Amino acid sequence: MRAALAQINPTVGDIQGNSRLIRQAIQRAGDQGAKLVVFPELSVIGYPPKDLLLKPAVIEACSQAVADLAKDCRGIAAIIGHPSPSDNPSGRLLFNAASLCYDGRVRHRRVKSLLPTYDVFDEHRYFEPGPDVQITPLNGLNLGISICEDLWNDRGIVDRQLYHDNPISELARRGANLFINCSASPFTVGKHDMRLGLMSQAAMRHGLPVLYCNQVGGNDELVFDGNSCAVGPDGRLIGHAKDFEPDLLIVDVPVPGQGGAGEQPKPTAGGEKPQAARIESRKDGIASAYHALVLGLRDYCRKCGFKSVVLGLSGGIDSAVCCAVAVAALGKENVHGVAMPSRYSSTGSETDAEKLAKNLGIVFHSVAIEPAHTAFEQMLAPIFEGTDPGVAEENIQARARGVLLMAISNKFGSMLVTTGNKSELAVGYCTLYGDMAGGLAVLSDVPKTLVYKLANWINDNPGSPLRMEFGKPVIPKDTITKPPSAELRENQTDQDSLPEYEVLDEIIERFVEQEQSAKQIIDETGYDSEIVLKMVRLIDLNEYKRKQAAPGLKITGRAFGFGRRMPIAQRYDNRRVVETDRKEETPQG
Repeated sequence: MRAALAQINPTVGDIQGNSRLIRQAIQRAGDQGAKLVVFPELSVIGYPPKDLLLKPAVIEACSQAVADLAKDCRGIAAIIGHPSPSDNPSGRLLFNAASLCYDGRVRHRRVKSLLPTYDVFDEHRYFEPGPDVQITPLNGLNLGISICEDLWNDRGIVDRQLYHDNPISELARRGANLFINCSASPFTVGKHDMRLGLMSQAAMRHGLPVLYCNQVGGNDELVFDGNSCAVGPDGRLIGHAKDFEPDLLIVDVPVPGQGGAGEQPKPTAGGEKPQAARIESRKDGIASAYHALVLGLRDYCRKCGFKSVVLGLSGGIDSAVCCAVAVAALGKENVHGVAMPSRYSSTGSETDAEKLAKNLGIVFHSVAIEPAHTAFEQMLAPIFEGTDPGVAEENIQARARGVLLMAISNKFGSMLVTTGNKSELAVGYCTLYGDMAGGLAVLSDVPKTLVYKLANWINDNPGSPLRMEFGKPVIPKDTITKPPSAELRENQTDQDSLPEYEVLDEIIERFVEQEQSAKQIIDETGYDSEIVLKMVRLIDLNEYKRKQAAPGLKITGRAFGFGRRMPIAQRYDNRRVVETDRKEETPQG
């Protein structure tokens, strides 16, 4: 059967605009001889719609949109994701549904069974799980339609199954001969390998092909990478869409009994000659992280109505990488960089900021903060009299910069991009209402060690878009090689108060992403216990800062933001656990 995977980029809540994308894809798929076109999860409203789902008028508009789209399904069937009112007398009011439309009408509705509530997902807040798993008939085929999480409960791939049921196995038991998964699976580095494993495992276990259609684009903190694909009954990849951009993948699916694994596909019902599906190369590792950040920033601006951004350029590596991402996302003419030197700024930092701006061809300004810094010190002198200078005085500089950048943002309508990384945000090495001010934190889920890798990739990798565009490295060498510093006092470096970033980032990954205890980190890494205890204490203490931070793009398995719900006022004592263990290990007598 010739099928199409319509990998669209919906905007949350734009039911009319999303319907237009769906309608266009139905037309294009039909023009290429497809008899079935599959769309992502909740494609009519976009994912994640969050509390828009609590508005009855929104649900009514979605239902009407699906009915209208079904009228365009003549000579072709479409599987369209949407929220649907529940017909159960009890439970939540909505289903997460996918409707099969053909001959001008909605013919069947299938409902998501497994509703995730971990990390960034909160589907039990809105949806009732499907009452049972059903086969969907279409032109002599038995379609096994599932929605996103329904695929993610395979005992051969997932370490611990979160659900008691496996909808995929149940679909096979009921006689499916083609699996179809409508998905809105957010990007994290390395995740697509696991998706491919899940699909391959399901295909081989049941001897059935799998069609997987994923959303693409950025919606708030989440980035969706697309990577829609088709897997044959033998588990081998037979078609793969592009990543990080919309695509329409046409694939002749070898359905068992109609040309199975290892057989030459037969002509489709319409007589079209079978063709080999595209298998696009995909990005991984550093390249995938870079493209996710670019797409996330571009779509955040586009969907929120911003045409340009402004950011502070310190001459450091974080602002340099952030600026490079912004140029790739929006174009150099829409990026405004501002250097704001202080009495503690080195000449090299000012020079590096200007070099970066020149290399990238962006609008550049330099505004010294010394007049504001001095004025604040004079204004506060009577109150601070008799105290030693410290963090309060240092942070005046960061907050003065925040005021300048927000003024430029307000005047010209450019969104302020914050440039802090995940390592800084973790331990509070950032200033509220200063360098944390802004509309989007592009690097807030990028550890410092990954920032360096991104900088080198942007400069040196032949596949780097900026390297290809400008024909040379764009980030100054000194920016990458000099010791990182906030430059808020004389001769300051980050390592005055933090361990080496390789050590810090491993502690953060283990404590935040893997939920390891301080004791487990100490035991497994051999790191100095006082360093580990200090860092995890800083992570806990600075939750109040992160609650006030700009939203940030998620690219790792666990980001700071709405997927990590830690209390601010809490007193769990990591040190007590470690010290109690030490006492128990000390020989007595």
